[in-house]
Amino acid sequence: MRLIMQPPKKVLNKAFLKVKPNRVEIESFKINLIKLLDRTNDTESEEFHKNLVSDFLKITYYEPNHFINTKGRNDLVIHNGNHAGSTVGVIIEAKKPTNKGEMISKEKLNVKAFQELMLYYLRERITHKNLEVKHLVVTNINEWFIFDATLFDRLFAQNKNLVKQFTEFEGGRLADTKTDFFYKQIAEPFIADIATEIEFTYFNIQDYQKPLRNADKA
Repeated sequence: MRLIMQPPKKVLNKAFLKVKPNRVEIESFKINLIKLLDRTNDTESEEFHKNLVSDFLKITYYEPNHFINTKGRNDLVIHNGNHAGSTVGVIIEAKKPTNKGEMISKEKLNVKAFQELMLYYLRERITHKNLEVKHLVVTNINEWFIFDATLFDRLFAQNKNLVKQFTEFEGGRLADTKTDFFYKQIAEPFIADIATEIEFTYFNIQDYQKPLRNADKA
């Protein structure tokens, strides 16, 4: 596969680029982002860091219009509405900053975090027949990888052989029912054989530490 990494400015809807944020919004964003970064703790669990991401997104952007929580075994989801019964619009796989073994990188996607996203997407798209997933995200708080759901639909949901294996796995009709079996025996080899381009948006919050903590409003 060929990985194509895009910066946020290039992929952001042009309509958003025309909207000028006001100073109150900028300061609120800075305060919340600094809290997120300063609260990370290498000795704490993945669950601890997942909750940090959830709190940041709720306070900064989504409450009260969008419900954010876990769904099943998904780390985090952002719903399209303000209650748990509304459809899922964003699926987030959150890793702790020190979990380098399971975290994807700019050079390598075929690791557990991406395999987990694949399974969570198939559950939404195939099992729950959700056509309203818009984005899928992997983050370790510092690095953010954002994928368009149309990519996952084309690569995974429209592949009949993969969907058949997924359905058999979910129905308990394969050699094992553990998710690690799905990741190693189904997801990993399938992803390894992808020959097409995979495009994603990437940014690292650490690159913005200086302007983030700069008191000069200009």
